[in-house]
Amino acid sequence: MKSLFFPRESMDFQPHPRFQGVALAKLVTKELGEEIGVSLLAIEPGVEIPVHVHEGEVDSIYVASGSGEAYVNGEWRSVSAGDYIFVPKGVEHGVRNSGEGVLELFVVHAPPLM
Repeated sequence: MKSLFFPRESMDFQPHPRFQGVALAKLVTKELGEEIGVSLLAIEPGVEIPVHVHEGEVDSIYVASGSGEAYVNGEWRSVSAGDYIFVPKGVEHGVRNSGEGVLELFVVHAPPLM
């Protein structure tokens, strides 16, 4: 495998398969990287990805832009650009955009979900 480069203008955002108001740009998928999956999420204002659990994957989330709230350790906490969240396997987490602009998250799953 060789290194991959994704210029911003080439990132293909598609509607998330489960959450209305969330766009997803898949960068590294199971086909490209066996160890990790990498994606960008763009969450519209007022949209929530409900509290959920990944039984087999860790979730690494960097807030790239915007603001909102993340469900971490049993409570909703304010998040904004520059914040980072690590979620171990089997731990509840969620995110909602309570800001006025798009909330963009850089997400790494290991092993990959998609």
